[in-house]
Amino acid sequence: MDSIVVAKFGGSSLASAEQFKKVKNIVLEDARRRYIVPSAPGKRNSKDYKITDLFYLCHTHVDHGIAFDDVFSIIEQRYKEIVKEIGVSMDIDSHLKEVKKKIAEGTTADYAASRGEYLNGLILADYLNYEFVDAADVIKFDKSGCFDSEKTKEAIKSKLSKIEKAVIPGFYGAMEDGRIKTFTRGGSDITGSIIARDVEADLYENWTDVSGFLMADPRIVENPKPIEKITYKELRELAYMGATVLHEEAVFPAREGGIPINIKNTNAPQDKGTIIINDVDFEDGNSTITGIAGKKNFTVISIEKAYMNAEIGFGRKLLSILETYGVAFEHMPSGIDTICLVVEDAQLEQKLDKILDEIKRQCNPDSVQVIPNMALIATVGRKMAKTVGVSEKVFSALAKNNVNIRMIDQGSSEINIIIGVETEDFEKAINSIYKVFNS
Repeated sequence: MDSIVVAKFGGSSLASAEQFKKVKNIVLEDARRRYIVPSAPGKRNSKDYKITDLFYLCHTHVDHGIAFDDVFSIIEQRYKEIVKEIGVSMDIDSHLKEVKKKIAEGTTADYAASRGEYLNGLILADYLNYEFVDAADVIKFDKSGCFDSEKTKEAIKSKLSKIEKAVIPGFYGAMEDGRIKTFTRGGSDITGSIIARDVEADLYENWTDVSGFLMADPRIVENPKPIEKITYKELRELAYMGATVLHEEAVFPAREGGIPINIKNTNAPQDKGTIIINDVDFEDGNSTITGIAGKKNFTVISIEKAYMNAEIGFGRKLLSILETYGVAFEHMPSGIDTICLVVEDAQLEQKLDKILDEIKRQCNPDSVQVIPNMALIATVGRKMAKTVGVSEKVFSALAKNNVNIRMIDQGSSEINIIIGVETEDFEKAINSIYKVFNS
C-alpha cells in the first residue's frame, strides 16, 4: 500500500491568499499528502480578526436580536478576497448566502462556528483539485454530544477508502440527528489526528506558524534550542505546564494508532520541525532533558499533623473537602506528617477561607499554612530516569542564582521534576535550569 500523510493546516497557515499559495506548494510537493485538514482563516496581523470569532459574534447578535450584517460583511470580504486572489472559479457567494441565511434563522452556535472551516475546506479543495468531504459525514458524535470513536472509524474507512485525495474540514462533526457539533477551540488538531489514525497514515503533519517545539519559552529564554524529537509522554508533561503548540487532545488518536506527528512551519517548510513519537521508537539524542515549561499563579496549602501517616482516611477527608467546593488540585506532595495541596489561584477564588475552616474542623491538623504567589516549573526528559545527577544540577543551578525552592515533586515515571518557586523568581529559575543543561 502507498504511504499516506495526513496534513493539517492551522488558521495562520490559511489566513490569506498568500498563505493558501504556500499551502498548495507544500501539499503538491509530496504525493503522499492525500488527506488535508484545514482550519478557518486566522489573523493576518495583530489587529485582524479570527474568522471563527466573527462567526460566534454573528450567532450572539442573532441571539440578542441585533443585526449582524456588518459583522458578516467582514467574513464575506475575507473569503471573496481569498477566492479572487488564488484564482479559483467556485461560486463562493452562494455558499456565503446559505450560511448567512441559516445563522439569521437562529441556527446553533456550533453550526455558526464550524462554517469557518467548512468554507475554507471548500475553497482549498477547489484550489488543490482534491475532493471535498464534509466533516459532518465522517466525524461522529453520539446523541449526548460525546465523540463516537467507533462510528467515526467506520465512516472514515467507508468514505475515504474510495477517495484518493480529499480535503476534510477540521473542528466539527455531526450528531446522530445531523446537528453540527464542534470540538473545543483548536479542535482541528484533533480532527487531523483522528483522520490520520483511521486511514492508518504513516505520518500526521501539523502545519502551523512555528517550527515545532522549543526547549523553553522564547519570551523567557533567549534563542532556546529546538526540540527535534519528543515522546508523547514528554509532550503531555510540557503541554500540561503551558507549552502549547498542538492541542493536547490531538495526541491521543495518533498515539493510539502509533502514528508519528510532525509539527511543521508553513512559512519555513524547509525546517525539520518536531517529531512526536512513541518511547520505544528512539533512544537517540544527546540532551538529558527535553524541555522546560512552567505556570504561575498557584497557592500551596500545607497541612501538618503528627502521625498523619497512621490515620486511616486522612487523605480522603482532605480531598473530599476540595470536591465539596468544586476545587481540583494540581499536585499533592507529602511526607510522614505533612501533606501539601497545590491549587491554581483561579480555583480558590472566594473559597479559600471556607476550605481552610473545613480542613481544621474535619482533619484537626496541628497547623495549616497558606503559601501564595507560587509558580510551578517542570523539567522534562525521557533520559532523566537513567541519568545520575539530574536533580543535583537543577537544585545547584537554582541555588547559585539565589532561587529558593519551596516545593519538590517528581512523578513515578521519573521523566519530570516539578519544583515550586516564588512567582517573582519564575523567569530567573527557568533561565537557570536551561543554562545548566545547555552550557
